[in-house]
Amino acid sequence: MDLAGYHRVIERVGEAAPRAGRDLSGITVVAVSKGRTVAEIEALYSEGHRDFGENRAGEMAEKVGQLPDDIRWNFVGSLQSNKVRAIRSSTYLLHSVDRASLAKAWVKGLGQPPPILIQVNIGSEEQKGGVEPGQASDLIGQAVELGLDPQGLMALPPLGVVPEDSRRFFVSLRELRERLATEAHPLGHLSMGMTNDFEVAIEEGASIIRVGRAIFDSTH
Repeated sequence: MDLAGYHRVIERVGEAAPRAGRDLSGITVVAVSKGRTVAEIEALYSEGHRDFGENRAGEMAEKVGQLPDDIRWNFVGSLQSNKVRAIRSSTYLLHSVDRASLAKAWVKGLGQPPPILIQVNIGSEEQKGGVEPGQASDLIGQAVELGLDPQGLMALPPLGVVPEDSRRFFVSLRELRERLATEAHPLGHLSMGMTNDFEVAIEEGASIIRVGRAIFDSTH
């Protein structure tokens, strides 16, 4: 695997953080490895990268069994409740809780359930998952009552023509987080920003960016 794309992404993150007055240590790059081979993941692992993201439960479960135990697996896609069992024990952070039924399924199983993010449909797009912004507080409350640990919000903004098109949606998610955060549940994470717009996301407070193509395809 050509690692030029990966190193360029890390370089760009390193440039964007101080530009926004932020510490690089507060930003996690999740390498979205859906559709990528075990060998490609191993190549990044050999560079010291540990945070990977998958969006299909079956594919993630298969890869987990072939890769080192210290990888931090982030599940970033839509998750059916009947697929929870396949990934729950190996998930570091579930980004896509968007309904009470999924929260209830995530609680079931041995041990403490891994922490979650609440997915918000920040652009109110019918074809995308996520709770409407006005309903996020209720879902957070339900998750807490179930014994889950909501650590922040996640969103997939509408695809823009240029990175700047995403800014208003990132601002909206950050402002929503600020309104909903409490002392008991500070909602510290904002998972937002992908290949097309991660630098803008960092400028608006992303603590987690989810980057696939720019890492694995050196042409991006």
